[in-house]
Amino acid sequence: MCLIFSYYILCLQSCFDPRYGCVPSILNTNFTEYSGWIDDISLPCFMNLIFHVALDEDVVIAQHDFKSTNDNDLAFKKGERLKVLQEDGDWWLAKSLLTGDEGFIPCTFVAKAHSLEVERWFFKDLSRRETERLLVAPANKPGSFLIRESETTKGALSLSIRDLVAEEGDVVKHYKIRCLDNGGYYISPSITFSTLQELVKYYTRTADGLCQRLNAPCKAMLPQQPWAQDEWEIPRSTLKMMERLGAGQFGEVWMGYYKGRQKVAIKTLKEGTMEPAAFLQEANLMKKLKHDRLVHLHAVVTMEPILIVTEFMCNGCLLDFLKTEEGRKLKIPKLIDMSGQVAEGMAYIEGKNYIHRDLRAANILVNEMLHCKIADFGLARIIETEYKAQEGAKFPIKWTAPEAINYGTFTIKSDVWSFGILLTEIVTYGRIPYPGMTNPEVIRQLDQFYRMPCPEGCPEQLYDLMMGCWKEKPEERPTFEHLQHTLNDFFIATEGAYEMQP
Repeated sequence: MCLIFSYYILCLQSCFDPRYGCVPSILNTNFTEYSGWIDDISLPCFMNLIFHVALDEDVVIAQHDFKSTNDNDLAFKKGERLKVLQEDGDWWLAKSLLTGDEGFIPCTFVAKAHSLEVERWFFKDLSRRETERLLVAPANKPGSFLIRESETTKGALSLSIRDLVAEEGDVVKHYKIRCLDNGGYYISPSITFSTLQELVKYYTRTADGLCQRLNAPCKAMLPQQPWAQDEWEIPRSTLKMMERLGAGQFGEVWMGYYKGRQKVAIKTLKEGTMEPAAFLQEANLMKKLKHDRLVHLHAVVTMEPILIVTEFMCNGCLLDFLKTEEGRKLKIPKLIDMSGQVAEGMAYIEGKNYIHRDLRAANILVNEMLHCKIADFGLARIIETEYKAQEGAKFPIKWTAPEAINYGTFTIKSDVWSFGILLTEIVTYGRIPYPGMTNPEVIRQLDQFYRMPCPEGCPEQLYDLMMGCWKEKPEERPTFEHLQHTLNDFFIATEGAYEMQP
């Protein structure tokens, strides 16, 4: 009988890819040592147990608590096991194996059971650049780490660790995790491990040649709760405003809650700012723009006063954040990285043949991991009276390209000009562009081809990029795709490659 069991175990083990899944410990058991109790149970019962534990791919484990916002949602606690009944977009129909209740769950809050994704240190699809951004975020410390799939070698894995170097400050170092033919792993060939869990446990106890001992898994943001697809035009009564975050010429911004549970940002627009029908038409276009570098537009209230509901970003706008104690501590590599994030979002807008029209630090928002997202894209176009150059006072002259000032011609290339101005805001920690000049003086100076000098402390290569954005002829200005790659290459150049084997 033991030979039969051994055969079935081999079959079960072959169902798992050791790079992505965890073979349950029961499958690694030497059953010849347990012939006594094996003889006491039936083969069908035993195999039913094994297959239930090992092959039920529909079972997921909650990685975070989830509170329902609708009657058809299924609330659950972290660690709870659920069986997925149907996968459909961001919301899956599932059944709690604890309570037996059924309902819809956000797929970003769960991970497949018996997979590496249940491990807090495993970030399957994270890029090298995003890895570095996460690990150097304020929530993490030296010794914070994660394991991810390699971008350059298919099927390979990388260990990334935050380190503190006296001359450089906080840096991220990367180590290749190599696979053995029999499914094991190693960083240094002098010591091997049968599972990644064993590797992590070992280097948690000792650095043994790594830059740091593995102190704690990388902390990441809680995933955003997906917005229900059919909740777009919502009643005003579903929103509760809690704290006013700011005010501008168009209205106010509040932190609030949707249906009492989901934290959101609520932008109020002054009555008469725009026609509700025109706003809804533009908003329907805006909601189709979905990217990690764009603030997600959740819902709208179209009866005046119009309300715009978006995801909440705890660090507010980039302009204000750069002036805080935390913001002023940021060094040039991080500032350039944040600039690259904005360029990435604008490259997406560029690819969709869309225009922002009001790109500046006040319209970039920052979350707790210091990730930047573009806000208010497209909003300027429908507030036409605010964007006529002759009205002057509320027109953002210092960020606007000459052709837009003189002729009202807004294109993606005028956004590129604005991005160059935004770069000066970032490297000067929020200084107003063209310091000491009034709007009319700026217009006169631009007519004479004046350009701002290189800000103090700004790298020459970055200033060259600004000057490229300020070319007089719009067609000679770079694309956002080019700007994104240039800034990202600049950031990568400050980081090391893979570390040598310890």
